[in-house]
Amino acid sequence: MNSKSPEAFRTISEVSKDLSLPQHVLRFWETKFVQIKPIKRGGGRRYYRPEDIKLLRGIKSLLYNDGYTIRGVQKVIKEVGTKKILQKEVENNIFTGRENNNNQAEGNNNITQHQLGESKRKKLMNVLNDLVNLRKKIDQS
Repeated sequence: MNSKSPEAFRTISEVSKDLSLPQHVLRFWETKFVQIKPIKRGGGRRYYRPEDIKLLRGIKSLLYNDGYTIRGVQKVIKEVGTKKILQKEVENNIFTGRENNNNQAEGNNNITQHQLGESKRKKLMNVLNDLVNLRKKIDQS
């Protein structure tokens, strides 16, 4: 990010660059997640609070890293609230059950898992491997 204070509000373009997401995705997420509420000023200009940005990071991690669907993330937020996502913005593996400590009691983890099916995950991994191999060939050229 730039040299603004960590408590400063950010424009949609700053948040877009910081999260490596297109602006239209951020606007779309506002329609799907009522918890994302940027302040709108004259002309509809959006200003995101630091809490909004943390929540967006958590949502992005659940969608892109953990394989959730939008509906799955909505369900996670409904079940555990946004505070859990804000607390775990970097390490969201708690929601997918991929914690290193597998000895955790079942009663402590009441979160419904929303993962990709194994066949879809395998297909995606094959595509990823193909892309990595193509990138290697391009880099060697």
